[in-house]
Amino acid sequence: MKKWILSLSMSFIATCSLAAVVEAPEVIVKNVSRDVLDIIKKNDKEPLKARDLVDARVAPLADYNRMTMLAVGRYWKTATPEQQQALTREFRTMLVRTYLSALSIYKNAQVDVKGTRPGNDANEMAVRTEVSLPGQKPIPLDFSFEKTDAGWKTYDIAVDGISFINNNRNQFNAIIRKDGIDGLIKQLSDRNNVQRNASK
Repeated sequence: MKKWILSLSMSFIATCSLAAVVEAPEVIVKNVSRDVLDIIKKNDKEPLKARDLVDARVAPLADYNRMTMLAVGRYWKTATPEQQQALTREFRTMLVRTYLSALSIYKNAQVDVKGTRPGNDANEMAVRTEVSLPGQKPIPLDFSFEKTDAGWKTYDIAVDGISFINNNRNQFNAIIRKDGIDGLIKQLSDRNNVQRNASK
């Protein structure tokens, strides 16, 4: 279930930013969770259509550049601008395919906003939520927001206290140590292509 929650949370992240300019983070999470679940329910027989609808909301939303930079960690600065662009592109695609692969299964979820807490500085805030499925114990899901010139944007989530960024950083760094930055790009690209072809 946690994997799915991670997937669902990424859809929320992806969908948040359209409203981020004028709404507070907790309002964004509440409204986006409702919209995403509606898309899933209405298009559960057409996963590709659901993917396109959700993805259409993703583009201007989350701060993918910051998310990728944090996930790559200390190796980010050693990457060329072209490698950074490729990493961000593949990382975003990975996020989209991850949540879309699971969303259609758990369309009866409920997301309740439990409150907010200040971040590390005045421009950051965390939104606490709980995700529930019938007959299952709710799981804490926290969204980290940063206030940018374009409004509030999400840059990390934590499922039951486990940061998505930190979790990926460990995996990414292991790949980079073995195969370099190009090796990480290739692995992400290969996985994305496999999933893309499987969904056709």
